[in-house]
Amino acid sequence: MTTPPPDHLRLTRVDTEDRVRIELDGDLDHDTADLLVNEATAQLAARPGLGDLHLHCGRLGTIDPMGLSALLMISRRTTAAGVRLHLEDRPANLDRILRLTGTFDHLTAPEPLPGRSPGRRTH
Repeated sequence: MTTPPPDHLRLTRVDTEDRVRIELDGDLDHDTADLLVNEATAQLAARPGLGDLHLHCGRLGTIDPMGLSALLMISRRTTAAGVRLHLEDRPANLDRILRLTGTFDHLTAPEPLPGRSPGRRTH
């Protein structure tokens, strides 16, 4: 019996001067989480003036605990860089895991009012 290969995550990047959008297509799991973290980290390092990092999740398949960990790691890195993280077009399975783990508000809360501390997330 042969085991089918794991689903892979394909990332497509769309850049503007102050914004990067990474489109996720496939599963975000143990096998693919590092791919997303590495790409997001590379974009943060290459663009010190970056204002927004958008992760477009419309074609996201399954997400496991390592995938959630990847999103939290990206959140920490964007916060440290003063970049706003946006999780866009979230599928129901992503919202479900965020709610079950208590991370929904942390990763999707609206941007704070001017003069408030940075680090909140938009959706």
